[in-house]
Amino acid sequence: MAREFNRNMFIMLLAIMIGVIIITFFIADIVNRSKLETLTTEYEAEITTISSKSENFTSYFLKSSIVLDQARDDLAFGNYHFDLAFLWYSSALSEKNSLTLELYKTRAISNCTIALPNYIYAQDNYQEAKSYFNETKLFTNYKLYLDILDLYIDLTDSGTNLSMFRYDASMYLLYLTENLTFDETNNSVEYLMNVTDLLMGFDAAMEAYNNELINYNNYQNAIDEYEFFEEER
Repeated sequence: MAREFNRNMFIMLLAIMIGVIIITFFIADIVNRSKLETLTTEYEAEITTISSKSENFTSYFLKSSIVLDQARDDLAFGNYHFDLAFLWYSSALSEKNSLTLELYKTRAISNCTIALPNYIYAQDNYQEAKSYFNETKLFTNYKLYLDILDLYIDLTDSGTNLSMFRYDASMYLLYLTENLTFDETNNSVEYLMNVTDLLMGFDAAMEAYNNELINYNNYQNAIDEYEFFEEER
């Protein structure tokens, strides 16, 4: 009888232990599954955040580059007409015929008139590109990318200065051209009024442009030589 009781007790205790082990296993499995689901959710959220940042970085950088290219085109187009205006102005200074002088004046004034708004467009687009480059910086923490974005921002500031200096030079050139007149007595070209201040302003604007152009080219060279894809974003 005692043996039968001990045997039954052993079986019961064994069953209880097995039950406890099974329950413990299921509880641990539920806990682990819960942790896995939490980690999976966090991982997916992190991946979504990274993907979103990467997409935004690419999107804003492309916007910045497109606007920057437009600013360059505006500046180049303005410079093209400025160079033509200066050519006609220089030719007018040595002209010996009043009719030809008026023709050269008209061409110089016309090209100045075309150049001026393009410098305003260039200035606005350089500033817009700068704004996009600054926004692009919000979507990356890597130093290599932040550094090159800073170079682009410096480039846009320099481009803005170039546009402003050349706009000023174009205005001075326009005023100087408008003041040209032909003196029939001396058979030579003269100015209608004292243009000393205009000439000084023109020279100062040209000098400022040439100095700033050095900075602009330095920034552009630094960008061209930059190891842009050396590090993962």
